[in-house]
Amino acid sequence: MDTLRKNDQGPQVRQLQKLLAQRGYAVDANGTFDTKTWQAVRAFQAQNLDQHGQPLVVDGVVGPLSWWSLQNPKPFIKTPTAVDYTTLPANGGSQLGRAALAAAIGELKANAREIGGNNRGPFVRKYLAPAGLDEGDSWCAGFVSWCFMQASGGDKAAMPFTYIASARTLLAEFKQQGWASAPGSGYLPQPGDVVVWWRVSLAGWLGHTGLVHSVQDGMLYTIEGNRSPRVQGFSYVLSRMDKLLGYGHVP
Repeated sequence: MDTLRKNDQGPQVRQLQKLLAQRGYAVDANGTFDTKTWQAVRAFQAQNLDQHGQPLVVDGVVGPLSWWSLQNPKPFIKTPTAVDYTTLPANGGSQLGRAALAAAIGELKANAREIGGNNRGPFVRKYLAPAGLDEGDSWCAGFVSWCFMQASGGDKAAMPFTYIASARTLLAEFKQQGWASAPGSGYLPQPGDVVVWWRVSLAGWLGHTGLVHSVQDGMLYTIEGNRSPRVQGFSYVLSRMDKLLGYGHVP
């Protein structure tokens, strides 16, 4: 397939648009790489990986890596780690936060993952259904909300915040509650805290979220859904958190 850019036309652009539509991005298969298609490509790139498990470059250009990602399921990511994600940290965090983290650990142990395609399968449906959404949507915030629902006895009405399937909306509610800490504030995240990143652009609407597992030796360890096709642990250098929007701490 050729490398495609904005304003290109032809059957390959139409094929691109059909693939984007199949993945849940609303575009018309008109054969013209218009602004709507360019925006959909950037949104897709911000949420998907290449065949090596690396994030796609968000540039709106459809080259070999983006073509591969459009035509294949997200690859699993293998990450070395110094912590055991399947064990709840001995100390730290609020009672609700620790209970939510325990629920996340349970899902990790259960090998919660996408089944049958990107953003699809029974686990994804479970995380999105309480928000009134079906499979096919991004599920990182739905996963975090589901964990806090379990921490609240499985009762959505008893949750400390609204069941939300949007990472940025989740952080916005935490800010309204006075539970958020901004990057550079000096806040040290605790087990069960929520961490939120921006995607594509700082001023945009796309985001990503996960739960803090622990902080050790200058490293932040998290459990996240939808960064790869499964619920998985990841690690970051705490002082170099790229695209960080903030943390949320449920008291």
